[in-house]
Order: sequence, then C-alpha cells, then structure tokens
Amino acid sequence: MRRVAPKWRPPLALVIGGTLAAVLCLPLIAIGYLKVAGDILGRAETAWLLGWMAVIATSILGFLLWRLVLRPVYALTVHARSVRVGQTGVRPPDHFGTPEFSDLADSVIDMGAALQNRTASLRAYADHVTHELKSPLTAITGAAELLETDLSPEDRAALGATITQAASRMQRLLDDMRQHAVASQTGELGETDLLEGAERIDIEGLEMIVQVGGMIPLPPADLTVVLTQLAQNAADHGAQTLTLNWAGSELVVSDDGSGVAQGNRARIFDPFFTTRRDEGGTGMGLSIVHSLLLARGAQIVLSPTEIGTEFVIAF
Repeated sequence: MRRVAPKWRPPLALVIGGTLAAVLCLPLIAIGYLKVAGDILGRAETAWLLGWMAVIATSILGFLLWRLVLRPVYALTVHARSVRVGQTGVRPPDHFGTPEFSDLADSVIDMGAALQNRTASLRAYADHVTHELKSPLTAITGAAELLETDLSPEDRAALGATITQAASRMQRLLDDMRQHAVASQTGELGETDLLEGAERIDIEGLEMIVQVGGMIPLPPADLTVVLTQLAQNAADHGAQTLTLNWAGSELVVSDDGSGVAQGNRARIFDPFFTTRRDEGGTGMGLSIVHSLLLARGAQIVLSPTEIGTEFVIAF
C-alpha cells in the first residue's frame, strides 16, 4: 500500500509559533522602521514601503499556511470522501504538510484500506455463505416437495434422512461461521503452557506429541481452538500422530497424514475450501485458525514437506 512519502517539513507547533511571532513582531518592526527611515525617505514614502512589505510578508505567511496546513487537510478530505463512496485504487496525498499531518494522513489511509479490505472480505464471505447454504436448502426443498406425493415408507424414510443430513450440514456451517466471526476479533492477551494446552485436546485415533514445550503467547481458549482445529484437520486426512515443537517465537505443528496436494496449497486457508465436502467437511477449520492468529498478531503458513503436513505459526 502506498503511503505518504516522508519529506522534512517544520512541525505544526513551529508553524503556528512562527506565524504568531510574525504577526506580533511585524507591527513593532514597522513602527521602529518608520521612526528611523521617516526622516530620510519621508514619512509618505516610508509608509508606502512598509505597506508593500506588509503585503509581501502576509502573502508569504498565507502561502506557508496554505501549503503546510490547508492543502494537506483538503487533500486528506478528498481522499477520505473517495474511500467513503467506495472508490478503489485512490491515490493518497503526496509528501507535504507538517509531520503531524503526515502521521494523520498515514492513519487515515491505513484506516481506509482496512475498511475497503474488510468490505471486500465481507462481500466475498457473503457470496460463499450463500453458495454453501444453497445446496442443503435445495435438498431440503426437493425432499419436502416429494414428501407431499404418494411414496412408500422406504422412500419417505430415505427423504427424511436426506432432510436430516442437509439440516445437519447447515447447522455445522452456521456453527463454524459463528466461530470464524469470533476468531476474527481481537481478544484477551495471555500465555499458555504448550503441554497443558495439548493435554486438553482429545481427537479419536490421533496421538499428540509435544517434543519441545514452552509458553505460547496465546490465552488458553485460543490455543485450544488452534490445536483442536489443526488436530481435527490432521485426523481427517489420515494422520495418526501430531507433533508440536516450540522454538521461542514459532510453533511447528506437523503430522504424518496424507499431506496437501500441490494444487491446493494456496487455498487451504480460504473459507469453505475443502476436499471432503462429500464427507461433511465445511472448509472452515483452517480459516478459523488463520483468522484467530491474525487477530492476535500471529501468522500461520504451510511449510513444504515430503511427508504429511507441517504448519509454522510465527508470533
């Protein structure tokens, strides 16, 4: 993202102080100059000269105030209005203004970019939600229409099972979306012992091994969510062991499952992306982990590995 280019300008306090000093000192200088030069040039000529000097000094002060104060404020106002109406690719203000206005411009630009990114994310998220809920809704609607016709008990039972399965999928999607929304918000700070956090996770058929422990900069509830989702993802892909290693500022989580196909590596953190849709997968687990860690100032990446899957969480 392009920011306001740094360039030296006097602080706002110096600009205001210099202006006030000039306003107060110029009349005193003019009076003294009139007494000294009045007898030499004549009072009328001296008065004309002082008048032109006042006009020039006022013009210089006006130009400085316009360039250092008024122009940056106007440019920042135009930028904020462009962001408000939804324009994208808006060029931020150039390098001018006092350091205070430059910092203010950076803050406004960052805020505008964050709002635009959030709006785009919400729009894409709403599209995904609509798409994901459409399939089970269609299945429920179709089954309900068929139930109004003459059917055998076996067919009615099969349609009932279809409705139940579709409703269960919708409930899982809603639960995951609620957890995703909560994970995207900044929460409490804290630390949790990795070994204690791992002991809370119980996934059938998966053994969790802490090779190198330590204090993880996440509160217990957040660490539980992260480890649970990663463990469940590993178990869903055939892993039998999940290994945790804490390296001071990075947590390495690796498993011995089937791994991630090369064509899917760039999309595994996207909401609703799953290779297990037929088995009931919602594709929200890793997205929840990614959003939660991002809200806590951390980052998770998928590391290249020949066997299984390896995630690195950097704090």
